[in-house]
Amino acid sequence: MLLKENIPVSYVFGKIKKELILTAIYSATIYFIHQYYNFKAVSIPLTVSTILGTIISLLLAFRSNQAYDRWWEARILWGGIVNDCRTFTRQILTFVDSSHDGEQKRALKERMIRRQMAWCYSLSRHLRGQNAKENLEAYLNDDDFKALKKADNAPLAINEMQGHDLRTLYKLGWINEYQQVTLDGTLTNFMNFMGGCERIKNTVFPATYSVYIHLLVLFFVLLLPFSLIEFFGIFQVPLVIAISSAFFLIEKMAIHLQDPFENMPTDTPTTTISRTIEKNLKQMMKDELPGDIDAVVNKQPQKQAVFYIL
Repeated sequence: MLLKENIPVSYVFGKIKKELILTAIYSATIYFIHQYYNFKAVSIPLTVSTILGTIISLLLAFRSNQAYDRWWEARILWGGIVNDCRTFTRQILTFVDSSHDGEQKRALKERMIRRQMAWCYSLSRHLRGQNAKENLEAYLNDDDFKALKKADNAPLAINEMQGHDLRTLYKLGWINEYQQVTLDGTLTNFMNFMGGCERIKNTVFPATYSVYIHLLVLFFVLLLPFSLIEFFGIFQVPLVIAISSAFFLIEKMAIHLQDPFENMPTDTPTTTISRTIEKNLKQMMKDELPGDIDAVVNKQPQKQAVFYIL
């Protein structure tokens, strides 16, 4: 996800356009009924709306914090993935000495590093409910790609392939047992990060809590014109719209942030992070492995969209 400092007003209020239109119609209707049909007996003290608005503000603040915690935890997990992908690549490149059997070792190291790139893209699509096996041909050899087609959980299958190659490195004597344990610990970290992301994905934010807050916001908006009309007259219409928009925007922001893997503008930017990981790993491969590393082609769309947090 890329952020811009200047967010268009049309984008912000476009998220609550329907609510604002209905609020404007409702508050204007209340004014005309109050003004032309002598409906002046119904009046609600401003104190009532003030107290209710304060309560809703506290609830919305709590909900926004909880939603942001879910989003931030997802970002922390993917930050850990970035670090451990770099660490895993460094370990593969430095633990396996290419002085003997250079071509074979080079091929195996390059295969494992490319496979790690595939794992990142696959996990990103897996979390967003997309096809996790799509566009991975550039990172996997034919045998790996054929085996991946049979798997239900693509990122899990790729990590298992890494484990098999790690065992091969140890059996061939290309790494010692301490290095094997270290590399296996890094692979375990990847599984822990994946499990943490799946936990966030599959743990639904309490629906009743969301419904109750939404009903309170609607109730507050319905009462607000009756509290302001005696003081502001026709000017209560824009005032109601302005006050209501603040509550609607905060509520909408919390709804979007609570699910960071739903392929929305407010998602954790997993695709962008995966591209960054690929660039970093390719740089490390160029430094350590001779040959045409640029043949690793990223078949992801290269144009990055600009999104805004809301």
